[in-house]
Amino acid sequence: MPNVDVIIFGGGIAGLWTMHEASRRGYRCLLLEAFSLGSGQTVASQGIIHGGLKYTLQGMMTGSARRIREMPSIWRKSLAGEQLPDLSQTEIRSNNCYLWRTESLSSRLGMFGAKMGLQVVPKNLTPDEVPDLLSGCPGSIGQMDEQVISPYSLIQNLADAFPDQIFQYDPKGLKFIHDPSGKLTAVQIQAPDGTPISIQTAAVLLTAGSGNETLLKLAHPDSTVQQQSRMQKRPLHMALVRGTLPPFNGHCVDGAKTRVTITSDIDCQGRTVWQIGGQVAETGVTMNRRELIEHAARELSASIPGLELNGLEWNSYTVDRAEGATKTGHRPETPQILQSGNLLTAWPTKLALAPQLADDVCERLSEIPVVPTSVDDSWKSELAQFSRPQVALPPWETAVDWVRLDEPFSQGEAA
Repeated sequence: MPNVDVIIFGGGIAGLWTMHEASRRGYRCLLLEAFSLGSGQTVASQGIIHGGLKYTLQGMMTGSARRIREMPSIWRKSLAGEQLPDLSQTEIRSNNCYLWRTESLSSRLGMFGAKMGLQVVPKNLTPDEVPDLLSGCPGSIGQMDEQVISPYSLIQNLADAFPDQIFQYDPKGLKFIHDPSGKLTAVQIQAPDGTPISIQTAAVLLTAGSGNETLLKLAHPDSTVQQQSRMQKRPLHMALVRGTLPPFNGHCVDGAKTRVTITSDIDCQGRTVWQIGGQVAETGVTMNRRELIEHAARELSASIPGLELNGLEWNSYTVDRAEGATKTGHRPETPQILQSGNLLTAWPTKLALAPQLADDVCERLSEIPVVPTSVDDSWKSELAQFSRPQVALPPWETAVDWVRLDEPFSQGEAA
């Protein structure tokens, strides 16, 4: 029977970064993914390594801002290959984000708040440094040292370090095994030939985003544990636009909100694609596809005067941000870890906070305690029959029925 120290469920940023950190500390780690690596939240994210901008727009140092403002420097060192995990093979879309505002008073106040309490303070650009795209925007244009990475490339980079420790499993054949005291002792999965295989473990970590809810019910059917291990979801409805657009990454600030957040990438056919988030994606959850696309186009036109939208193709996608539940239903201030014995359930709340979550998880493992035993690698060969999951494609590569605003929507496209 294979024997490991930690079994991690979920191959997104939380599970993979934690696997790197736990392995560095000597733990034997196995990661199990039911679908594709990064599927759901990670690959659908915009890939911005936030330094606290969104949390300081009101000039207030919240818990979120204090925790996240240290993250860009950690990521920057990993992306440069200067520390573990080595992310030097991750594609960096941009080393910075632009910051600008509209004419409204609330937008001016928001820009002031954005400069308060940040570890990375926006740099005011000279007229010669302002990109042509923002030449018609009012006020000063700032530049934030927030790197923007490709989530697809990031997941591939993280997973490549563990060629024989990441496997795909069939959730229908999953069982959690407990001893008489209720402690988790093993996980049973079904081999490709249908044979059930039990894997002994000292601890289990759930980092499957929205999938944590189902895994928790299976791991601990006891209602008391479920009640203590609640999860909340905050949905987004993101817009996509592709065509003759320049590469661009930045935030348009309006009051205490980022009116639009734009990140860009190149699709498989060489076209520039913009992801449009920020307040557009927040309010878009109440809109159907057509309404969201038309709203996003209006917001882009208002935020970037003179932007040419003719001939562009549009789409949208929805994604749930799964988090540990809060009393107010608002975003948690810090990474969330719920514990029931040797079962840990975790959410980083933001891509940028994955390093902090990994550190927090490893501290919990030492407290359980789980003793690192990485010298024994015999278990790896016993699981060699399992296949390795693919990395999930970015949302623009799987989106269908792209539309143009100068053409009528069909009834199906408007849904």
